[in-house]
Amino acid sequence: MHRPSRLRALAPAAALLLLVGCSGGSGGVQGTPGAAGVRDPLFPRLGNGGYDVRHYSLTLDYDPGTGRLAGTAEILARATQDLSAFNLDLHRMSAEDVTVDGEAAAADQAGDELTVRPGRDLTEGALFRTVVRYSGTPRTITDADGSEEGWLKAPGGALAVGEPAGSMAWFPANNHPGDKATYDLAINVPRGLKAVSNGELARETTDGPRTTFVWRSAEPMASYLATLAIGPYRLTSSRTPQGLPVWTATDPAAAETARVSAQVPRIVEWATERFGPYPFSSTGAIAVREGVVGYALETQNRPVIPAGQFDTTTLVHEIAHQWYGNSVSPGTWRDMWLNEGFATYAQWLWAEDFEDTPVRDSYEEAFADSANWAFPPAAPPSAARISEAPVYGRGAMVLHRVRLAVGDRAFAGLMKGWAKRYRHANASTADFTAYAEKVSGKDLDPVWETWLYGKDRPSRP
Repeated sequence: MHRPSRLRALAPAAALLLLVGCSGGSGGVQGTPGAAGVRDPLFPRLGNGGYDVRHYSLTLDYDPGTGRLAGTAEILARATQDLSAFNLDLHRMSAEDVTVDGEAAAADQAGDELTVRPGRDLTEGALFRTVVRYSGTPRTITDADGSEEGWLKAPGGALAVGEPAGSMAWFPANNHPGDKATYDLAINVPRGLKAVSNGELARETTDGPRTTFVWRSAEPMASYLATLAIGPYRLTSSRTPQGLPVWTATDPAAAETARVSAQVPRIVEWATERFGPYPFSSTGAIAVREGVVGYALETQNRPVIPAGQFDTTTLVHEIAHQWYGNSVSPGTWRDMWLNEGFATYAQWLWAEDFEDTPVRDSYEEAFADSANWAFPPAAPPSAARISEAPVYGRGAMVLHRVRLAVGDRAFAGLMKGWAKRYRHANASTADFTAYAEKVSGKDLDPVWETWLYGKDRPSRP
C-alpha cells in the first residue's frame, strides 16, 4: 500500500473546486466502500459506485520524445452514500499523491482500479474534492473486438480516444457514460505543437520552449468522449452563420480534409433543423493522419476522423452524434444502438435531402444486408460486438419502422423531442420505447418485438 503525502500546490484550474472547501463527513459517519464497477451488462468493471462526479480539472505535461505524461487530476464529486473508500479507473499510470479535501488519503492500485481511502469518512450528499497526482507512459488499450483506443502514438505527438474504456489510459475517472461531468484541461507541450481537446480554447500561452493550451467544456460529457490530439496540427477558428464557434484541427499529412471540414457549419445548420437546437457551445472536427486510429469517433464538440475516412457522410454521422450519443448518452453500453442507430438514420436523411437517395432506398439496402441480422440491436451478445452492423444498420431500421408506424410529422417531432427530453442526460432503450409510445399515442409493440428484439429477419421490408 502506498501512503501519499500532501500535494504542495493546486493547479490554477482548481478555482472552481476551491468553492466547496472541506466538505467531508464528520467523525461520526460510518461509511462503506463504494462499488468497484457499476455492473454494466457488457462492461461490468467500468465505472464506480458511491459518488457522482461534477467536474474534472486536468493539468497535464507531455513529452513526445520520451512518451511520458505527468498529470494532476482534480475531481469534484458528490457522495451518493456514506463513503469510507471509493475507486477511480486508471490504467497503467502511477498515482503518486492523493488528497481528499486537502488532506492526505491512502491509495492502493490493483489492475485498473485506484482505491482511495480518505482520512475520514464522507457523508452522503457531501461535495468533496479529490486531487490525484500521477505520471507514467500512457498505454494503448486493445478492445475485445481488436480495435485500439486509449493513448495512441502519432508522429510528433499522440492521440487520446476513449470508447468504451480508453480514457482511463490518461486520466483517473469514473469511467462509465452514466457519470457525466464538465471538464477543464490544461496541457503543456513542446513549442511548435498544438494540443486540441473538447470544448473551447480558453487560452494559449508560450513560455520558452513550451506552450500550454487550456480547453474548457461547460456542458456535461461522458468520459469516453474526452479527447486530446497533440501534434503539428493546423488549428483554425471560425463561426457558423448563427455565431457558434467552430474549431477545426488538421494534421498537415491530412491536408486534403480541409475541403470536407469546411462543411461543418452547413452540416450543423442542417442537423439543427432536423434534430433541434445544437446542444453544445462549440463545434468542429479533428482530422488525423492515416494510420494513427482505425475509425472515426464522435468525441464531444469535435469528432476525430482519420484522413482516409474524412468524407461528408462520415462527418454527418459524427455530427449527428452530438445530439444522439453525446448529449443524450446511453444508460449502459447495451444501449449503444441509441447512439449508432440515430446517427446512421441521420446519414439516410442527409442522402435524401442532398443526394437524391430516398430514405426508403437506404432502409431496403440495410434490410437486404444479412450482416444487420446477426443479433437484435438492443441485445448485443458481448462487449466485442457492440460496434457491429446490427447496432448501426438495424438500429436505423428500428427508427424507420417507428416512422412508418407514427407518420412523418410525428416522427420528425419525436426526433427533436427525444433530443430535448434527455438533453445532457442518459437514457436507456426502455426510456426510448416508453417515450416513443407516449408522444405518438401508438402501441409500438410490433415494432419492438420484430425490429428491436426479434431474432429473425421478416419476409419483407
